[in-house]
Amino acid sequence: MSTETQNDGDDLEERVANFLRRNFPQIQMHGGSAAIQDLDRETGEVSIALGGACSGCGISPMTIQAIKSRMVKEIPEIEQVNAHTGMDGGDDMGGGMEPSFPGETVDDDGESDEGPEAPF
Repeated sequence: MSTETQNDGDDLEERVANFLRRNFPQIQMHGGSAAIQDLDRETGEVSIALGGACSGCGISPMTIQAIKSRMVKEIPEIEQVNAHTGMDGGDDMGGGMEPSFPGETVDDDGESDEGPEAPF
């Protein structure tokens, strides 16, 4: 592989990372993370892993869909985006975490404390 080809590949990875930072700052603001797991320059396929608070978040499917649709439009070399939160039980993201909600805690004895009751 020539140095020129390697530099082009590094540039592509950098553009994908910049795309994620620029277009989805709310992922980090809400305690989540987005990382490139794999980038196949020949096929134009990239795999993105959403972690942290994204695992178990109810809007993760919408975030994933937005990443998929916008990345292929903004970065012409990318033809297919695979993104997941690790909720499928795979070991790559430490997935399988249950979602947590404000006011919900689990006591040391394993019993759930669902927080205050709704006023209605």
